[in-house]
Amino acid sequence: MWNRKDLKARGKAAFLANYWKCVLVALILAALVGSSGGAARTSSQTSGSDIGNEYLVEMQEEAMNKVPLLNGVLELTETFSASQPLRGVRISLGLGSSLVMLLLSILVFNPLIVGCYRFFLQNSRGLSNLRELGAGFRDDWGNVVLTMFLKNLFIFLWALLFIVPGIVKAYSYRMVPYIIKEHPEISGTQAISLSRQMMNGHKWNTFVLDLSFLGWHILSILTLGILEIFFVTPYIQATDAELYMALCDAR
Repeated sequence: MWNRKDLKARGKAAFLANYWKCVLVALILAALVGSSGGAARTSSQTSGSDIGNEYLVEMQEEAMNKVPLLNGVLELTETFSASQPLRGVRISLGLGSSLVMLLLSILVFNPLIVGCYRFFLQNSRGLSNLRELGAGFRDDWGNVVLTMFLKNLFIFLWALLFIVPGIVKAYSYRMVPYIIKEHPEISGTQAISLSRQMMNGHKWNTFVLDLSFLGWHILSILTLGILEIFFVTPYIQATDAELYMALCDAR
């Protein structure tokens, strides 16, 4: 059974051994994970502009009542701002940008995320090479794309049942990004099953491991996120790579 204190100590040592490379890769990983929510944010912005347009229409109506001389001009403005074709264009652009972000997330961001995980794993093994960032695009790119898509889809579907099942499954599938590069010969569903087997009996301890970084996250807030970038995120990723290796040894 792995020990949380030892795991974090090994992760910190591996991270500090190649400090700037780890900081760079962790920053890229944080940006990629953040970009994955771009489609949802775009949809929210589209809805927000519709609400804003309705508010403007109300303001225009009030102005027409108070200033009759501007009635014709404001009616013309209202016609253009509330016209269905323009509204349709806005909705189409919003949906189009959401689709583009979704495709980028599936086809580009996810393989890059796998490459970031691969870097931290190899760094823990003493093989620090930024070329690992492209690992998700080599040879088995299609399998990486499919596996990560299935992983995220299953977590999403479980989350629909309530938040807790989604969180539990996220822990169950946590090792998938490592597995698909360690075992490129297996399918996506096999990688997910293997991750579930590896995490069986370890989910709660892994949750506690994540909670042990809470103090660092609070300090990061006090430093306006600077500590998160230059220490906390690479520290966590290096520790996670150590967790994967510990689970492999335990099998």
